[in-house]
Amino acid sequence: MKKALIIFGISGLVLIAASCSKDGGSGGSTPFTVNCATVTNKAFAADVSPIIQSSCAISGCHATGSTNGPGALTSYAEISAAASNIRSAVSTGRMPQSGSLSSAQKSSIICWIDNGALNN
Repeated sequence: MKKALIIFGISGLVLIAASCSKDGGSGGSTPFTVNCATVTNKAFAADVSPIIQSSCAISGCHATGSTNGPGALTSYAEISAAASNIRSAVSTGRMPQSGSLSSAQKSSIICWIDNGALNN
């Protein structure tokens, strides 16, 4: 009986952990890797900011006044201050919550951060 309860308890924990991820536990936790030496579109103003503005800084997510995660992501100061959180969320696929980013978009964001998150 104790063995059955332990197995049932462990199964319940696995189910709870899986339901807390964006994709219900069916994947998305393997970090995205990129060779930044081959990525050319990694400038903040031209590449990264438009991605974040269209995928993250939208109503209800990380718009002005947001308290979700790192808060608002509408300016260079806010985005650069949250760079490590953004990198982690993008590389694991946890963000954006609605939809997904292409490999090229992920590469732009990750390489911009890995290259010092410059205001360029």
